[in-house]
Parts: sequence; C-alpha cells; structure tokens
Amino acid sequence: MTGKTSLFTILTGVHESTRVGSMETRVGISKVPDPRLEALAAIFEPPKITHAVVEYVDFPAISKETLRDPQYLASLRVVDALAHVLRVFEDPTVPHEKGSVDALRDCEDVDIELILSDLVVAEKRLERLEKDRKKIKNPELDHEFEVLTRAKAFLEENKPLREMTLTDDEEKRIRGFQFLSQKSMLFVINAGEENAGRLHALEEEYKAKLGNKPRTNVAAVCGKIEAELAELGPEEAKELMDSYGLTEPGLNRIITASYALLGLMSFLTAGETEVRAWTIPQHSPAVKAAGAIHSDFEKKFIRAEVVNWKNLVDLKGYPGVREKGLLRLEGKEYIVKDGDVLVIRHS
Repeated sequence: MTGKTSLFTILTGVHESTRVGSMETRVGISKVPDPRLEALAAIFEPPKITHAVVEYVDFPAISKETLRDPQYLASLRVVDALAHVLRVFEDPTVPHEKGSVDALRDCEDVDIELILSDLVVAEKRLERLEKDRKKIKNPELDHEFEVLTRAKAFLEENKPLREMTLTDDEEKRIRGFQFLSQKSMLFVINAGEENAGRLHALEEEYKAKLGNKPRTNVAAVCGKIEAELAELGPEEAKELMDSYGLTEPGLNRIITASYALLGLMSFLTAGETEVRAWTIPQHSPAVKAAGAIHSDFEKKFIRAEVVNWKNLVDLKGYPGVREKGLLRLEGKEYIVKDGDVLVIRHS
C-alpha cells in the first residue's frame, strides 16, 4: 500500500468509482490554492470567487496486467501528466505489496512498464513505415521513420522518452502516439509522521535521488496527517499544522507542483461581479490570455490593461492604481506574468 487512493480522496473529495474496461477509476477536481484571489475579493467584495482547477484521475496501479487492457491504455494516453505516489514510510500494520519499502525501486519498476508499452507501439509503427517507404517515396515518412528509430533506441536503453531531447518538429511528429513514458511525471513522496516537519528537505533529497530529470517534479506529503486535517475545522487544522511546523496542507504542494509541472500559470480578473483565476501556459501573449476568457476577445482584441495583483490590493482598486500610473496598456504581444490582473479591451 502506498496511500495513492487515500491521497486522491483527500485531494478531490471523490469517493465514487467509474469503470474503465474491467477496472475501476475515479475522477475528481481540485482547486488551485491562490491566496491572491481572497486578497482581491476583500477589495471588490464580489458574489463569486472562481479558482483555477486541476483534474485528477485515480487509476489502478500501472502493471503488466493493467497495461494489457486496451481501455486502460487509451485512458492513460489522454492525460497530460502522470503522478506516481511513492511510499517512504515504514508501518508493519500497512504491508507494501513488494514486501519492503523502496521508493527508487518502485519508481524504476513503473518506468520499465511504461517503456515496454511504448516499445511495442514504436516497433509496430516502424514495421508499417518500412512497408510504406518501399511503396512510395515520401520525405515525411522518412522523417517520421528517423525520429521513431531514435526513440526506439532510447527506449531500448531503458530510458523514458520524457528524457529524450526533441526539436519542436520531432515532438510534433510523434505527439500522436501519446507515448506513456514521454508524459511528464510528478513523484508524490508519501512520508511518515517523523518526516512531517521536513517535507521541503525531503523533496530536495528525492529530486537529487531521482536525478533531477527533465519533465519531472517532486511533492512530499504526509498522508496520515492529511487524512486528519481533512476531518478538522480551520482552527483545529491550523493547530495541528503548527504542531508539525507545517505552513500549509501538503495537498496544496501536490496541486501547486502539478500546475508547475504542466507549465501552467494563472492570470487574474477582478471586479464587482467576480474575482477569477484563469489558467494559461507560461509565456503566453496577452491575446492568448484574452482567448482563455472568451474566443471573441482573442479575435477582437485591442489592448489589455495590466496591473500586478499586489498593487491593486495595496491601492484598494483601479482608481488607486490609475492615479499612481501603475495600470499599463499593453498590446497583443505582451507576455503575461503570473499574478497579472487583466482588463481586456476589445472591439
């Protein structure tokens, strides 16, 4: 037992199961913690506060058996990233299915299963390409063959494809295969109570142990404490966290780490009707941010009024920031920063 399903339940509050093929899965949504929204809501007092969200799916554990189920495979292929819960706590009353606790072994075992599954896909497609290239001369097929041959060689060295360097063009060519070992991976370290006060240090330790690999992130939690926190009111929860030296629930760390791993960020909108966080990829231009609000805003974009959320809070609203000259007008190409508050002007 690693605590995967218990953490999912605490994270999303979902208890019901749905079926994928012959297996049960559960889908739940978590709000992205964002104290900036509460601070802005205190100024604007809107009836509605809307957080950004991350959707989590609790799948049965990855294994040779589950990866033979076509529906299970199809469901795994459409997720944006995988989260692997690694148990690092010892507890004789909670047996580990492998008999002993070894997070690095468990991590390697899952990667090997993903790599073997991807090898089957790559080999099948390469066989098909061999036949097609004999029939017709097509540089597109040659390029695809070249990239897949490299990917296959990489997999044969027992390396997941998330560690392979690809150009944008190469990435595009193999994107359709939805290779499982290419997906970004969040390692969730489920620690015992004795490590509850040093979760940050634990994250750094495991980043080093796992080799600080590309497209990976690490979040540490103590599942036992999270289960207790889920049962408590705000005041008792704060007392319990203080007693372990925790500044926030560990689940916030999972959500924030998921968001960062996916290369996402939030910009904000604030007014008397709603204060809201909008999810966009990092380094997005203002015109794409406008499109996240409404497709018409992207098409008819003129300018964005931009202010940092902290200035808006400190100066108690738009008149204050206008007076201080802190509300800027930006064009389509302006790169939106995490925590920018935008007002979109459109035709």
